[in-house]
Amino acid sequence: MEVIQKFLDYLEVEKRYSQHTITSYRRDLEDFKTFLLETEGQEDLLDASKRVVRNFIVHLNTHSISKRSINRKLSCLRSFFHFYIKIGDVKESPLQSIDSLKFYAERQIPFSKEEMDEVKEVYRKGDEKTILVEAIIETLYQTGMRKSELCKMKLTDVDFSLAIIKVIGKGNKQREIPLSEDLKKILEDYLKVRDPKPEFQDLFYVNYQGKKLTEKFVYSKVNSYLSYVSSKKKKSPHMLRHTFATHVLDNGAEINAVKEILGHASLASTQVYTHASIDQLKKVINQAHPRATKKNEL
Repeated sequence: MEVIQKFLDYLEVEKRYSQHTITSYRRDLEDFKTFLLETEGQEDLLDASKRVVRNFIVHLNTHSISKRSINRKLSCLRSFFHFYIKIGDVKESPLQSIDSLKFYAERQIPFSKEEMDEVKEVYRKGDEKTILVEAIIETLYQTGMRKSELCKMKLTDVDFSLAIIKVIGKGNKQREIPLSEDLKKILEDYLKVRDPKPEFQDLFYVNYQGKKLTEKFVYSKVNSYLSYVSSKKKKSPHMLRHTFATHVLDNGAEINAVKEILGHASLASTQVYTHASIDQLKKVINQAHPRATKKNEL
């Protein structure tokens, strides 16, 4: 079996990675394989040396590939060689002493509460198309789930009596997210107009043709509707997840609870969202810290 496919099969069967992740890994490995063949005349990735990996990084840099993307490719290669070391086909990884590139991540600015209120007015027309868009946007904003998770939602995942949504996340891990009264009403309205094809009856969300939602469709609708109310550069479903986390943390939610709702494996992933709430933290400090209080009393 070809070495890339063997590794991808391992990710799918044993690690239970999503098809989206597996596709990304395949693309990164094929890019490295192409570079290896063009520069070294080699076809076997397992024969790649540390020098080749360094040259690959230089090659990506000269082609204006972002540092974030380069680090993702290096992470993919680390996992690839770790797998082959694990099964005994490779003794040492060529990435052993190669560090990820350092860079300052661009600050992700969430949508404001005012923008999220304004977008409600945009899809208040009430026809079947806007009812679907409202349900999509509000589900993403009020639950913080990923677009891939939303597309896979089943009818049985939503329990209106218990007011919870069951979400299947990365690695097929299941979590439960509270269902607000507002979102409950929106989803009930959507179900009244939902008209799935027979083969998609079990899915909660279907598109205008009654078929399974695609991630491209979800991205397109989120970007389109939020463009009416926001001039922010990024208007993606992920930004709604970011906005959810920021808003609930701003309103005093406990970070460990937010971690569970978002389905993060570690608290470090959730803490990223606390940086966006620095203005709120400043207010808390200024109001609650003894020195700040004394200063305000002078």
